[in-house]
Amino acid sequence: MSWVESVLFWTNITAGTPVNLLSRVPQVLTHLKRKSDYLKNPIPKQGLEFIFKRMIELESVMLTFNPYGGRMAEIPPSEKPFPHRAGNLAKLQYATNWDETGVEAAEKYINLTRKLYAYMTPFVSKLPREAYLNYRDLDLGINHNGRNSYFEGAVYGIKYFKENFNRLVKIKAKVDPQNFFRNEQSIPVFPYWK
Repeated sequence: MSWVESVLFWTNITAGTPVNLLSRVPQVLTHLKRKSDYLKNPIPKQGLEFIFKRMIELESVMLTFNPYGGRMAEIPPSEKPFPHRAGNLAKLQYATNWDETGVEAAEKYINLTRKLYAYMTPFVSKLPREAYLNYRDLDLGINHNGRNSYFEGAVYGIKYFKENFNRLVKIKAKVDPQNFFRNEQSIPVFPYWK
């Protein structure tokens, strides 16, 4: 399928349905939760059986393996901010979508995603347990952009950027020393004491 067809597929739009791709109005109103991991070693058969049984129990959580390697693995981690290259077999995505509204529904589906993430702990990267930035996961930490900004940012920043985190903080300190461009998981500036 083409890239555009895959976008429609992942938003649950049936193939052949007329869609205005330039419309800014969402075609589907879906709530979602995403989490991620990196797979460094093959999962043994018993581990896969365990995971499949847990997924059947969880019912609605999806697990996607995005294979890594090839030319991507030839780029040293320090060449780009994105360090997850050589040594990774795959990026894992845990995904749950739901259409129900309300806090109770949100908690139910978010917790299902967290359960699958917990079940995967023995099989994924460790120290730190790495994560993919573009699936922004506030479970990994939140920066309140105050006095402890650097320390709060390091909690998630090292998972997203590994050894590149401090280099990115140095760049941020030069480009945006007042930390004007920020969000819950932005690159912080170095700590300051008054």
